[in-house]
Amino acid sequence: MLGAYRIYRGAFVDSIRIAIVGVGNCASSLLQGIEYYRGKSEKDAIGLMHWDLCGYRPSDIEVAAAFDIDARKVGKDVSEAIFAPPNCTTAFCPKMPGTGVAVRMGRVLDGFPGHMRGYREDCRFVLADEEEASREDVVRTLEDSGAEMMLNYLPVGSEEAARFYAGCALEAGVGLINNMPVFIASDPAWAVRFRERGLPVIGDDVKAQLGATITHRVLASLFRQRGVKLDRTYQLNTGGNTDFLNMLNRDRLASKRTSKTEAVQSVLEEPLDDDNIHIGPSDYVCWQKDNKVCFLRMEGRLFGDVPMQIDLRLSVEDSPNSAGIVIDAIRCCRLALDRGVGGPLISPSAYFMKHPPVQFQDDDAYRMTEEFIRGVRND
Repeated sequence: MLGAYRIYRGAFVDSIRIAIVGVGNCASSLLQGIEYYRGKSEKDAIGLMHWDLCGYRPSDIEVAAAFDIDARKVGKDVSEAIFAPPNCTTAFCPKMPGTGVAVRMGRVLDGFPGHMRGYREDCRFVLADEEEASREDVVRTLEDSGAEMMLNYLPVGSEEAARFYAGCALEAGVGLINNMPVFIASDPAWAVRFRERGLPVIGDDVKAQLGATITHRVLASLFRQRGVKLDRTYQLNTGGNTDFLNMLNRDRLASKRTSKTEAVQSVLEEPLDDDNIHIGPSDYVCWQKDNKVCFLRMEGRLFGDVPMQIDLRLSVEDSPNSAGIVIDAIRCCRLALDRGVGGPLISPSAYFMKHPPVQFQDDDAYRMTEEFIRGVRND
């Protein structure tokens, strides 16, 4: 495995070729990170869970194709498009080399939230005046580009669009990493389709490196392990990126709330009643940009039924917080391709995602993922 060489369509390649759907803030942080770590050594590689993952390093990842629907991104080299409005995440690697890959017009469907039309152009999507891609267009692009896997970064609530692109991935014969809360990997019907095609899928809804959900889960596990009865809890999140602006439409939030709530409920000894748990995006604050602020409260009872409370405020740059996770998800997906493993990757999904096919305690998911990486288990 060292050297990361394999034969692809009759030629030797030594990179992991990805296709991106949705060139937003998260894609920007991911691609900046790939370039940022290229010039680092292992001892200087702060922020990564794995520097070398079975021979694959972050710099081995390269973009092969990209799709978006925003007029300011379509037609541009990906290296330019990731800094185009309404993207507003931190530019921690602003001098990006050209990729030679132009962003292609994608399929709109429900990926363009109508309620955002009334906001300033630098805050919202601007729909490109180009003919939408057909299924055949997307599949052909994936095949011609040599992409090995697709990364879904569509806006929350893009149910039709997410399923459209998942179908394209299957038809083109590429793996899928579903970073948003439309249930693909955790849907048994989709799981069967990917398994029958021998294609790996990791999902659903990426769990940030150190974000609101993983912090909430760890604290909830701590309550359980230390014998503290959790009576009620909330997690309120605010942000100023297009993700939060999109989620002002509460009709688009059903799967997001389910994903975040189940992620916490799954680590409790007994699930809380719906009235005693509230988890989800709360409001859009324009000037926060890509900064996400989480307000977390947990109320419980200690020895002797004596009450206790935790109030926590967490402030993180939202998109880089997901990129370190996705870099490992990409490399685990590549390992599955190398090993001929298809269908949902249970261990990586449980560790990297909020709504995996099977929920595990985080310590168990971490151990299982390390075993998957070493080849001890193939899921």
